[in-house]
Amino acid sequence: MSTIDVPNPLPSPKEDAEELRKAFEGWGTNEKSAIKILGRRTAVQRAEIRRTYAELYKESLLDRLHSELSGDFRKAMILWTMDPAEKDAKLVHEALKKKGEKAIWVVIEVSCASTPDHLIAVRRIYRSLFFSSLEEDIASSSMYKEPLRRFLARLVSSYRYTDEYVMRELAKFEASLLHNAIKKNDLHDEDVLRIITTRNKSQLKATFLHYKQLTGKSIDEDIESHSSSQFANMMIRAIWCLAFPEKHFAEVIRYSIEGLGTDEDTLTRAIVCRAEIDMKIIKEEYKSAFKTTVTRDVIGDTSGDYKEILLTLVGSEEP
Repeated sequence: MSTIDVPNPLPSPKEDAEELRKAFEGWGTNEKSAIKILGRRTAVQRAEIRRTYAELYKESLLDRLHSELSGDFRKAMILWTMDPAEKDAKLVHEALKKKGEKAIWVVIEVSCASTPDHLIAVRRIYRSLFFSSLEEDIASSSMYKEPLRRFLARLVSSYRYTDEYVMRELAKFEASLLHNAIKKNDLHDEDVLRIITTRNKSQLKATFLHYKQLTGKSIDEDIESHSSSQFANMMIRAIWCLAFPEKHFAEVIRYSIEGLGTDEDTLTRAIVCRAEIDMKIIKEEYKSAFKTTVTRDVIGDTSGDYKEILLTLVGSEEP
């Protein structure tokens, strides 16, 4: 599901580090060379390049990128080159300072669209970078009111096991619990919070399938028909990120380019964070939902080297 086009044969980390050094030297930066190298390497390969570059040249590759590049292109290249868990820790730390639902999306993405081990790594790095726990910062944040604050704190504190075994009878029972609570417009119900914040993703998918069989509606459609509150909207986003992340991220990309002006930070986040995970599926969902392609919209709303790194990460697609 990754869209990263790793070259074959693959240069060694030393060769890549040396080529990057060449790209930075002289009168101007060779941005295309930096994109060609870093934009076509996996997270593990980028980590090796960072380590090798530091050993060879006694400086941080991220610091050098910061000094050589500028604007949205610099932001995209640094986020992409960064360790994925560190990247998410920094993104969520910035999001906690901002108001609005779009900032809350970042917390939900990191909590729900990640693997359990990745979320643990994010929490560990967050603590080392900011000298506080992510859970504490959410629980004490003045940006959120109850019950949203409690819901977000529980999401980010969760550790969902990854076994794909599904308990079918439990899925049916909990689909009924969810339906009764949603029918009463009681999304704050403890059973709802417990199910959404603790069940593993395979179990939740089975529960949501039974929900649709029981009610004739998908759970997100049913929530939307009963409430338009911020809490309901964020519950829907959590459900999407847990069970249908391609739907959420397709909408995030679309949101970033619609209207007057492009929201480059949001566009960058969506593409950088998902390129190695499920960008192929996101592109399919995007085309189905919006009758156009991610590639076409990126070409239409961005330019220069920033456009080139985004297209490199999105991967091949008929515009």
